[in-house]
Amino acid sequence: MTPPTIGRLRVDGATLHYEVRGEGPLLLLIPGGTGGAASFDDVADDLAADRTVVSYDPRGLSRSPLDDPEAPQHVARHADDALRLLDLLSPEAPARVAGCSSGGIVALHLLATRPERVERVVAHEPPVVEVLPDAAEHRAMLARVQDTFRREGLMPAAAVFAAGLRPSGAAPTVTPATPATPPAPPAPPTAGLTPRAAARVERTMADMPYFLGRIVPGFMAYTPDVERLAALSDRLVLAGGADSHGELPHRCAAFLAERLGAEFVRFPGGHTGLSTHPAEFGELLRKLLGG
Repeated sequence: MTPPTIGRLRVDGATLHYEVRGEGPLLLLIPGGTGGAASFDDVADDLAADRTVVSYDPRGLSRSPLDDPEAPQHVARHADDALRLLDLLSPEAPARVAGCSSGGIVALHLLATRPERVERVVAHEPPVVEVLPDAAEHRAMLARVQDTFRREGLMPAAAVFAAGLRPSGAAPTVTPATPATPPAPPAPPTAGLTPRAAARVERTMADMPYFLGRIVPGFMAYTPDVERLAALSDRLVLAGGADSHGELPHRCAAFLAERLGAEFVRFPGGHTGLSTHPAEFGELLRKLLGG
């Protein structure tokens, strides 16, 4: 793995950590969840063989601190951060953009609002629940997540959120019976990992409260501009995981693609296929982005 060039960009209300690899036309990678720039580590070098690849930690996550840690988070502000990176690193030419999950929502907003700066977008499972015919049901689920977070804390709220993402009618996870002999304490989540991987896990766990408490409610209430995106659908590829059919983010992506008349492509793995199948995921992403 080639060490990237590290940069810091001051934006309104935050300072962004970004990483640059390669040279040539710009590809901006927008991470989802708590992954940050590190979520693209396994694909960025290959993608940078013939282009400049930029990944970053979105505001409030990992190495991109907020001026006000309590500031509410909105898709438009995050998309403006992405635009500032494009203006800094590719001021004369439009860029290609790939976003996963919540990063896919940012990519959609960027395309809809600043199409002159975006040549092509691949959005993998953006959970734009407001496009679905049963959006009210998912709003209620998200309200339960936030109520559980306030009353019971992070892990119970995360369990409610995970259940809400499962396919309709999927059986809940069954807790096994308590054994007669108590099990040994679980190993720490970083046990056996390389220092780089361990640091990534630690950052992910540290960012979970911010993600669940700020990003999830702000982003999953977002309504994309369907009419505007339909007019730009020749620049847009929506994607879902081959193993996540029926899950909420996959449903959102497939339904939006149908409404827009946009291309829909299945990537290897599920919602986190970027992490579980990096080589195959990166190869397909390269093909979809084109030359």
